[in-house]
Amino acid sequence: MIVRQLQEAKNSPRRIVSPDGNWESTRMLLKSDGMGFSFHITTIYKDADFKMHYQNHLESVYCVSGRGEVESLDDGKCYPIEPGTLYVLNKHDRHVLRAFEEMSMACVFNPPLNGNEVHNKEGAYALDEETV
Repeated sequence: MIVRQLQEAKNSPRRIVSPDGNWESTRMLLKSDGMGFSFHITTIYKDADFKMHYQNHLESVYCVSGRGEVESLDDGKCYPIEPGTLYVLNKHDRHVLRAFEEMSMACVFNPPLNGNEVHNKEGAYALDEETV
């Protein structure tokens, strides 16, 4: 059994802050935990507006608090994000995330992250060579 406290994880190397200043992510469950997915509590800072394209990962995102929107770059549709909203990037969707308020998000990645990843120039996380 794995038991972790969010506050303890925030005060450890499991907390990653994006170099671009848009978000921070506390990685509660990682590849090394052997579950086949990773689980993160991510804060998207107010007024963040950034493109992402997870070419190597699938992600589901549940909004715990805050408001914003996600825009699909493939069809131009915008979807409001508020507490209780789930969006799933099940087709490696190119998207823009905008935070009108600071947002707290619970995120699941498959394949799991190792823990220190940040977005590359395409807005993706690199795929771990061991996962290939």
